[in-house]
Amino acid sequence: MTDLKNQKRMAADIIGCGENRVWIDPEAQDEVAEAITREDVREMVNVGLIREKQKKGVSRARAKERDEKRSYGHQKGPGKRKGKKGARNDSKDEWKDKIRAQRRALKEMRDEGEISASEYRDLYDRAKGGEFRSVRYLRNHVEGETEGGD
Repeated sequence: MTDLKNQKRMAADIIGCGENRVWIDPEAQDEVAEAITREDVREMVNVGLIREKQKKGVSRARAKERDEKRSYGHQKGPGKRKGKKGARNDSKDEWKDKIRAQRRALKEMRDEGEISASEYRDLYDRAKGGEFRSVRYLRNHVEGETEGGD
């Protein structure tokens, strides 16, 4: 068994990986042992006598399967929960989704002529104050006002 420590070190530097990931062809060990310059080692890499072993990684297969199941509600029961309600779904994110939907609905109503510009501004400010719990409640409020106003 020949000592290929230097060749392995040079190959790792040339390939750009760690020494543990350098593979030297077992049949060509004598040939590789004769390669004493970086140029010789580079030639061996180009020929394929010295190669980089593939990185070992952690498979995401199980995680993907779990995420897929959770997408339709499985594996989400009380026994799987480890955070408080606020940690599992951020209240600020909930607010952002809610207010954006309400503002979008308000713009649609204004553009379609369901509400005037001044009503839009009033409702916009009320929505900002958290008066409406959802778009449905906002629409119900607008419909109730228009019916009562006539």
